[in-house]
Amino acid sequence: MSLLSFPRNLLVLAVAATFYPALARAEGETETVPELPVIEVVGISPVRGLEQPRNEIPASVQSLDRRALQEGGSATLPELLNGRLNGVTVNEIQGNTFQADVNYRGFTASPLLGTPQGLSVYQDGVRINEPFGDVVNWDLIPRMAISGIDLIPGSNPLFGLNTLGGALSIHTKSGLTQRGATLEAELGSFGRRSASADFSGKVGELGVYLAGTAFRDDGWRDFSPSKVDQFFGKLSHRNGPLEMDLAWTHADTDLTGNGLLPDSILQMRRESIFTKPDNTKNRLDLVSLNAGYWLDEKSRLSALVYHRRNRTQTLNGDVNDEFEGSANDGDIGANGGLGFDDETAANNRTRSLQRSWGGALQWSRQDDNNHVAFGVTADASRTSFSQTTEEGIFDAQRGVINGGGETLDNQLIGTTRTWSVFATDTYKPSQHLAITTSLRYNHTRVTTVDQLNPGVSPNLDGDFTYTKLNPSLGVTWQLSPAVTAFASMGQGNRTPSPIELACADPANPCSLPNAMQSDPFLKQVVTRTLEAGLRGQSGPWKWNAAAFTADNRDDILFVGTSTSQGYFSNVGRTRREGLQLDASARTGNIEWRAGYSYVKAAYRSAACLLSPNNSSSGTDPQCAADEIRIQSGNRLPGIPLHSLKLGAEYSLNDRWRLSADAVAFSRQYVRGNENNAHRAGGSFLGSGEVAAYGVLNLGARVRLDRGWEATVKVNNVFDRHYASAGALGANPFDTNGSFQTSSSAWTHETFTAPGAPRAVYFGLRLKI
Repeated sequence: MSLLSFPRNLLVLAVAATFYPALARAEGETETVPELPVIEVVGISPVRGLEQPRNEIPASVQSLDRRALQEGGSATLPELLNGRLNGVTVNEIQGNTFQADVNYRGFTASPLLGTPQGLSVYQDGVRINEPFGDVVNWDLIPRMAISGIDLIPGSNPLFGLNTLGGALSIHTKSGLTQRGATLEAELGSFGRRSASADFSGKVGELGVYLAGTAFRDDGWRDFSPSKVDQFFGKLSHRNGPLEMDLAWTHADTDLTGNGLLPDSILQMRRESIFTKPDNTKNRLDLVSLNAGYWLDEKSRLSALVYHRRNRTQTLNGDVNDEFEGSANDGDIGANGGLGFDDETAANNRTRSLQRSWGGALQWSRQDDNNHVAFGVTADASRTSFSQTTEEGIFDAQRGVINGGGETLDNQLIGTTRTWSVFATDTYKPSQHLAITTSLRYNHTRVTTVDQLNPGVSPNLDGDFTYTKLNPSLGVTWQLSPAVTAFASMGQGNRTPSPIELACADPANPCSLPNAMQSDPFLKQVVTRTLEAGLRGQSGPWKWNAAAFTADNRDDILFVGTSTSQGYFSNVGRTRREGLQLDASARTGNIEWRAGYSYVKAAYRSAACLLSPNNSSSGTDPQCAADEIRIQSGNRLPGIPLHSLKLGAEYSLNDRWRLSADAVAFSRQYVRGNENNAHRAGGSFLGSGEVAAYGVLNLGARVRLDRGWEATVKVNNVFDRHYASAGALGANPFDTNGSFQTSSSAWTHETFTAPGAPRAVYFGLRLKI
């Protein structure tokens, strides 16, 4: 790939990096800055300025620093979180590492509409869960510009809506805290190539940071290319008590996620796809201004304003849900055999423009034994959404050939308005005891306006208001210089998004990624979390042990009615409970870490759910023909009970550094098997489960002369065949991949997300 195929911003950054040494010498800034003692603090709210020493936080906070981020190379953010953070599992439900579901303690942040969202994600204090469905687009986060990541567990009310299982807080680099330039390039398996560059410098009291990334990948599966271009810029200013950061994030991405594969096709060839195309394009611009003013030595006023705009287009080639039972069902001429039928397949397109804006204001004060803060936030969004369907037929490669013009199915405007007030206080009655209390009140209004059928009943018009007061209480107690006990309880809530309110009628299921019908009211989700544990440090050893439980009321789940249709519904109560154990140490030339988590995510209420591809559907007299009955105690799909993560780095000398990391996960149930009762037999194929698996990755890093560094990494060293997620679905294709024109011959199968095979990547890095 030539340099000309990469964005021009990378060339600009490369030029800046080339001339940086001369600029630095001209400014006389090459003198050594003395190192200061490191005080490890963690932000306990999205707004900067409310930091707390890690040892006083009553929860198992995990962090990734610059070194961990650098050693991750060009790994996507989900890959990095999966390998480095305990309790995190990743489901590659879309078959693309940028489009993975990230699960933490049984709660999910996903780019896929229809996945129940339970984690809030922030970039420099700006909530980046999309307003239309609370989804998270990992491809829009500037990987090169990240300076640190904090994962805060539990229903922490300070992080606002959607913080049911935790919050992921991402911090970006600044020209005031680092200087220099970096150029990186990587080449490897399956056509992967990437180039990144960043530049940071300081002129007087003004800091400048610029970063750009161009990523290309052909994908290891058929017809799976992806493109990710990112740019990030930040101007920082410090003048006495005033601090300001003006940042701009731009991303332009084109992703192919060919999704799940039925077992019968998977066994023939793992690189195959089910249907195509499956494409998502995003174009993002985010501008934010963070400001802080020290009123005195102990009091600070912090403010944040932002504007975010994301244009998304999706194109999904699917089986046409209208074919089964139609006039052409069973006709040998269907799917173009005699040239007349064009309803076996469909290209579903969506177009959305999401605009969000808002701000926050916070006052905080730090005394010797008290840390208190008050604040207010306001956020608003407006989304224009439309969906079209174009019927067609399948070609020999299961791609959709259009047979006619597009039909407009839905056109909707969804808006949200949220304002919140919050307060928190950490009081230390003694040197060894810290008590933290927090309170947040959320008020949200969600409206939907049907533009396809304005003023015609029934339609998608809706206007709903949700309010909630969420408290939390936590305690840390230093039992000895080496051991600290902690405990906390908290409550969080999530209001239904416009897409959920517009797709909640079981009589009118929606097509993913979303056709909509007139729908009933949905209740907001409320989660209550308890956590308690011990942590400590003795010499080079660090360890943490915690137990937790989280109860959801009125959980919102997407209930599938076919491979591409379903609806959102409140399904009562669910619970996540478990155990988390962490340990790390540095002994001699070896650094190692180990993490084990046990997460049992289960339903706590009985309900009937549509699942026609489950072998037990229609067998319970309390449910309809295509429904299954879930009982209290049935495990939620997609969440393994056990996970184990091991990692080690060994320094051979000043130049060579070797690394190894391994992850292992126990079996999990697939979507559609929520009652855990699916069994193979007859026309039902597959177990309804994803088997346990483990993967080993190896790497090496060598420092060369004049700031150069070379790397190599091997993922999935033993080339293990595994799957990270799955779902029950109907397969209309025979073993040769040909469409079966009679739906009576279709099979009910377990579809899985096959894991990537062995891959080798080579990298080169220049630090100036």
